[in-house]
This record gives sequence, structure tokens and C-alpha cells, in this order.
Amino acid sequence: MFIDTHTHLYDDRLDARQQDEMIHRAFDAGVAKLYMPNCDLQSIPGMMRIANTFPGQCFPMMGLHPTYVNEHFLEELKLVQHWLGRDRFAAVGEIGLDYYWDKTFIKQQKEAFTQQIDWALEHDLPIVIHSREATDDCIEIVRSKQNGQLRGIFHCFSGNMEQAQQVVDLQFLLGIGGTVTYKSNRVLAEVVQQVPIESLVLETDAPYLAPVPFRGKRNESSFIRFVAEKLSELRGISLDELARVTSANADKLFSKKAMGNP
Repeated sequence: MFIDTHTHLYDDRLDARQQDEMIHRAFDAGVAKLYMPNCDLQSIPGMMRIANTFPGQCFPMMGLHPTYVNEHFLEELKLVQHWLGRDRFAAVGEIGLDYYWDKTFIKQQKEAFTQQIDWALEHDLPIVIHSREATDDCIEIVRSKQNGQLRGIFHCFSGNMEQAQQVVDLQFLLGIGGTVTYKSNRVLAEVVQQVPIESLVLETDAPYLAPVPFRGKRNESSFIRFVAEKLSELRGISLDELARVTSANADKLFSKKAMGNP
């Protein structure tokens, strides 16, 4: 059994039928649970349709992605707050900082990030962090907010061993996806060999970052096995053991209490 802790199943390049077929392919590949990060207002309807169609298997998050932070971000945050008070979500995400695409709204990104962390603490939810060329700043903000209750995942972790150790020390998990299968990504390979296995969870970030042998093609949650196989190789353990431990790590994070269930 695999758990995909980060997948954009609602990709608007697919219609509802194609999305459902893709989800069933993931089930057939042994993916028992799929967690969907939100991006902005536009992604909510598609995400909620899938969550309602596959309850207990596909779980929505709520948050404002940093690359969607702009001059209207306060209005978007009000909608995030509204949804967090209205429905049950697995996490607040994906939230964080992105210095790669555009640095125009860095100040606003930081404001949105810290505000959404506060809401996660208020609702006793984990956070799922997007960090691109901003790992140190994300770590520093998390450290400033860590009160012993804050928990979550550094999605698509791309930092070095020193940064990974800081993430682990903050009681956060590292989300490992298709990039670990790339031969050029030696730093990540070293990181996943050295950090405690209890700090690792699987993800695909579908439809992005497909693993080898599908690199360059549209990613799917059904491809998570290739990520798991690479991790089991790097860790020197069986695929079954790798799946068991990473799934237990995800289940512990996305607990029933955190999801608002009795």
C-alpha cells in the first residue's frame, strides 16, 4: 500500500472522466490514499468534486499557493479562512514561498505563509510547504512558529543535508517524489540515505515531475511505485518495508483528529 501525500488530481487539462480514470489507475497500482493540495480559488471546485466522489481515498487540503499570491492575496486568504471553517480538510496547503518564478510579491508571500500557519495551528491541522529557492526562509518561518504543535511536510524537498536536518529537528517530514529517480540529483539521494526513515513520505506532485522512466511526460499518482522503488534501493530495504513505513508516517501526520473526524 502506498500513500501519495501530494498530487494535483484536479488538473484542469483533464475532464472529470479522465481524472476519475487516472485515480482508478492509482488504486490499481496500490495507492490507497491520495492527498490533494489546493492552489487558489479556481482549483477548489475540481478538488472538492474529487474528494466527494472518492471519500476516504482522496483528501483535500486548503491553502493559497505562493505563486498565486498577488496584489489581491488578502481576498484569496479570506476565502481560504472561510473554507477552513466550513469543511474538513487534511491539511493547510500548499503554502510557502517561491522565489523562482517571480519575486515581486515576496513580502506578501511571507505574510500569506505566516497567516496560514496560524490557521493551521488554530484548526490543529498539518501544513504542506511549497519551497522553491526559498528553503532557508521557509525553515526560519517554521522555526519562529514552532510551538510544539506545528507539524507538516516540506513538499518536494530539494535542499541539502544541513537543511534536511533542520527540517527533521523541527519535527517535519520530507516529501520525496520523482526527482529522487533523476541521476543528476545526487544531493537528494544522499539526504534520503541519511535522514531517519520515519521522516520520509512519498509523493508524486502529479501531473508534474514524473519519475524515470516517464521523465518529461505527464505524471500520475500510479507512478509512485517508481519513487518507492528508488527509495527502497537507496535505503537498502524491501519495497514492502519502505511502503509500510512511509505510509505509517503519512497516516500519523494526517491523523483522524487533524482531519476533524470523531
